Amino acid sequence: MKIEAKELSKIYGEGEGRVTALDMASLEIMPGDFISVTGPSGSGKSTLLHLLSGLDRPTSGRLTYDDRDIYSLSDRELSAFRRRSIGFVFQQFNLLPVLTAKENILMPLLLDRRRPDLAELEKLSRLLGIHDRMDHLPCELSGGQQQRVAIARALAAGPQVVFADEPTRNLDSRSGGEVMELLEKVCTKMGRALVVITHDSRIASMARRRLSIVDGIVTEVACR
Repeated sequence: MKIEAKELSKIYGEGEGRVTALDMASLEIMPGDFISVTGPSGSGKSTLLHLLSGLDRPTSGRLTYDDRDIYSLSDRELSAFRRRSIGFVFQQFNLLPVLTAKENILMPLLLDRRRPDLAELEKLSRLLGIHDRMDHLPCELSGGQQQRVAIARALAAGPQVVFADEPTRNLDSRSGGEVMELLEKVCTKMGRALVVITHDSRIASMARRRLSIVDGIVTEVACR
């Protein structure tokens, strides 16, 4: 799935209180891309992620997924599109404490009235190294294991792209590095695009494409 943003802008307020959180951002995301987004606090990183993933609507500009303008969808249609095409990983694991790892992973699929593919779940859990922890509650898992469960939950629905907002911020450097390596490995193996917002230069350097955002202006700064 090709994602194309054309001159996306997000403006809050009016007059003297007017703030341009994102300023005419244009970029493409192709299948298999691994992109990092860095910038100082308040630069517009989260705004960019929210717009690219359909969590918020822009003030102006256009965003297409395979030439389909997702902002033309109704709120209900857009919500369904996100559930089925986009995966999210955040710094907070957001696991339900009364559910096992397996139940947390499957919950979004069940809420969407979709039948889980248990063979794919087994494969995914092994790729992420949590196959022997699937019957454990979140309180019985380490921080790194909880984030792996959150990653499995994001990937279980078969999204075309995964957006991760500071996914290692609540982990120590070793666990964070392991989680990012696994996230990249699984997305690459599944042919999914991965876009990661991070303050960690080590995490950013893992990406094949790097974007910088300052004062709402997005620039591609490096490729490898």
